[in-house]
Amino acid sequence: MHTLTQRESDPPAGYDVVIIGGGLAGLFCALRMAPRSVTVISAAPLGEGASSSWAQGGIAAAMSTGDSIDKHLADTAAAGDGIVDEKIARLMVSDAPDRIYDLLDYGVPFDRDLAGHLAASREAAHSERRIVHVSGDMAGAAIMAALVTAVRKTPSIHFIENYVAEELVRDGGPVGGVIARPAEGGGDRRRFPASAVVMATGGVGHLYAVTTNPREADGDGLGMAARAGAVIADAEFVQFHPTALDVDRDPAPLATEALRGEGATLVNQDGERFMQAIHADAELAPRDIVARAIHRQRAGGGTVYLDCHAAIGASFADRFPTVHRSCRKAGIDPAEELIPVAPAEHYHMGGILTDAAGRSTLDGLWACGEVASTGVHGANRLASNSLLEAVAFAARIATDIVERYPIARRPVAAAPETGTGVEFAEPGADEVRRLRATMARHVGVERDRQGLIQALHTVDELERDCRSPRFLNTLAAARMIAAAALAREESRGGHYRTDHPDHMRAWARRSYLTLPEATRVMAPQPEPA
Repeated sequence: MHTLTQRESDPPAGYDVVIIGGGLAGLFCALRMAPRSVTVISAAPLGEGASSSWAQGGIAAAMSTGDSIDKHLADTAAAGDGIVDEKIARLMVSDAPDRIYDLLDYGVPFDRDLAGHLAASREAAHSERRIVHVSGDMAGAAIMAALVTAVRKTPSIHFIENYVAEELVRDGGPVGGVIARPAEGGGDRRRFPASAVVMATGGVGHLYAVTTNPREADGDGLGMAARAGAVIADAEFVQFHPTALDVDRDPAPLATEALRGEGATLVNQDGERFMQAIHADAELAPRDIVARAIHRQRAGGGTVYLDCHAAIGASFADRFPTVHRSCRKAGIDPAEELIPVAPAEHYHMGGILTDAAGRSTLDGLWACGEVASTGVHGANRLASNSLLEAVAFAARIATDIVERYPIARRPVAAAPETGTGVEFAEPGADEVRRLRATMARHVGVERDRQGLIQALHTVDELERDCRSPRFLNTLAAARMIAAAALAREESRGGHYRTDHPDHMRAWARRSYLTLPEATRVMAPQPEPA
């Protein structure tokens, strides 16, 4: 049986600030609050189960000669397809250089050129070379390793690993803590009272059958906040990475966009480059355009490959070691052979609505990282802006909480949560597979009204017999995405409706939805297949 564990030395008597999530956003926020006492609740050991650890691209920051904050903002707005909150996006891109220096101070070994300057590369939809990397494609892993080391050395940060948050505590007022349970094997629910709660649980990848995200990214944080009454913004906008390795692995290994940035091309089963006829930037077109092009090739019975032979060739293992290892495990030599690829759920632009300080619509709850929706990504995230958003707003949240509560409130010890009538139950594998298949088929790269209606009815059916608080959170996240996609009768960014394929001026705005509103979507019964 798992037992509650914390830092062995001097654990806190209670919980003043609780951060839910041990990924980049959560750990960076905790470090920025030091020496304020903070407790991090993580569903896996710190740094594991976090999408940030798998990020291959890097962090976007306008730090190179000839680049500027204005250029970075313009690229972000263009990728966001008309609905980026440019005031908040400007704050993010302006913060980027300082956050890079923070990460350097924490020991992140960013690549440098021969002169000792930070080396920067270009990725899709960026007008300049502004992506800072570590060993080519190991930025996420290196950043997380450095932060985990820093966190474990910081006395003010306490951590409870292998515990899953299931419910926010409100008791009719502000958010006042969280109820969590051991990640494996059931166990008692425990209430962790807190003056401030920061949600940093990551994305929604495992709502989908094919994803590049770790298993812990199942939308539980978004669903938990929605069930507590938070407003969810832009839920319909889901980004599918065009080039996940199509090698029958779950999660699907990622073939970083930097490969195409260095000249790798996409070809079909006949060896034809098809992106040149679709977009002026060919393989470096925005991700949604490339993902749909690959999806349509595959839907027509074709196969799509990434050809790295001419652009990268023999230097592949040195320049892109992570992708090289994934390919070799699948029996592919990427320096010589074509790499089969397919679109996979990669990032959610939507999430818990927050302001520039990371505050949600619920008093006492902040959110940062992929679970939040700040408005900086709009309808389609610009490559390598995700890690930037995580650290930029984690820092802003830390400042806001310390300023709001300059003196730590008297802590209250955690206690067993009794009398709630909530039993432990894991969702059955069949139910999980059904949800993931439904989301992939009906709420995926391409959508239509009938499919979205079917998805909502499937969520209804799964909810009726569900006794798992965790799976109820996941189902709530799925409902928010499908309902928002049904409401937006146009196509924009990561949201593409085959029955409404054009932009509509009336929809050039963000969307906002609560769970009761999503539940009240009055959809007719789906027509027989």
